[in-house]
Amino acid sequence: EVQFVESGGGLVRAGGSLRLSCAASGYTFDETCIGWFRQAPGKEREGVSCIESKEGNTHYAMSVKGRFTISSDNAKNTVYLQMNSLKPEDTAVYYCALAPTTNWATGEYEYWGQGTQVTVSS
Repeated sequence: EVQFVESGGGLVRAGGSLRLSCAASGYTFDETCIGWFRQAPGKEREGVSCIESKEGNTHYAMSVKGRFTISSDNAKNTVYLQMNSLKPEDTAVYYCALAPTTNWATGEYEYWGQGTQVTVSS
């Protein structure tokens, strides 16, 4: 059973920073990308960022490139998302998720967590 333990959401003012953490367990897939997608009220899901479990390559949505950094600690099976220069439009529920690397860009996530709220005030 794939499980996620997410933490790190909260309320921050525009320009501030937050770091999300996701401890994942129960999966042994190769060619997997693990990271976050987000969903704001009334909007579609957006793949924010993921890191390939095998190669370590990282992927970012254009909306967050240059502001967010994803990293992983393989010994702890934990992935981190450092979010800097946050904007009000980053406000959403952020879900830790994993998908085959080839499916991440099309939003075909196979497993995801319960989500953590990120709110950025102006």
